[in-house]
Amino acid sequence: MLRIITLNLNGIRSAWRKGLLPWAAAQNADIICLQELKAQHLDLSKEMLAPNDFHAYYRCADKKGYSGVGLWCRKKPIGVSDVLGSAEFDDEGRYLRADFDGLSVVSLYQPSGSSSASRQEAKYRFMDLIYPHLHELASSGREIVVCADWNIAHQEIDLKNWRSNRKNSGFLPEERAWVSRLLDDGGWRDVYRQLHPSIGEEGYTWWSNRGQAWANNVGWRLDYQLATAAIAATARSAAVYKEQRFSDHAPLTIDYDFDLDRPGA
Repeated sequence: MLRIITLNLNGIRSAWRKGLLPWAAAQNADIICLQELKAQHLDLSKEMLAPNDFHAYYRCADKKGYSGVGLWCRKKPIGVSDVLGSAEFDDEGRYLRADFDGLSVVSLYQPSGSSSASRQEAKYRFMDLIYPHLHELASSGREIVVCADWNIAHQEIDLKNWRSNRKNSGFLPEERAWVSRLLDDGGWRDVYRQLHPSIGEEGYTWWSNRGQAWANNVGWRLDYQLATAAIAATARSAAVYKEQRFSDHAPLTIDYDFDLDRPGA
């Protein structure tokens, strides 16, 4: 079995104080993908740089207290890449990929456009950049899992108040159509939704800090694991963990019937 967890931390130091490491150590995960570190390398403690039995990799943003992604891998990868070839977004620390024999796992943090029109335009630029890259990965012949805070709720089932958010960033028609193209033409599978397709299985992973969003479960499903078809077909379970709160997002755990140690894996 291969267990992969993805979580937007909204600050690794904050999540650490809330018990991230003890919880992660107890999950028996093979790979943990992290987004929104909000830290530079010099801010990372010795424990963060070597968390228990994991090999830890980080791509921090150049801007202090902003963005950044990480990967914790139980098995040491044969290669790690943090470059998309865009100075704008590489400097923001939005992409980190670990390569194993026959499998690659990506931690990705797509920009939010909710703060301003200029950030929405940046989000669209990132979408234009990452789409062909994802298409290239899906066509590589390798199995790929992309763990990301996409900052997009794809379908009406993916957020509570969908009617009132149709003109808001994160649920715009252009954004939703972009996700549909990834799934329909790009060779990707939305693994959580593949396992939980029905009303009552919304799988929200983010709740606003405003009002009583968490208490009333007024959430959005923004954190997905997209996978190439073959490994997606091996997914056996998917769950959102809500017993503890490490950030305004919740961890998404998916188990795949895939062995990293098998020959060719």
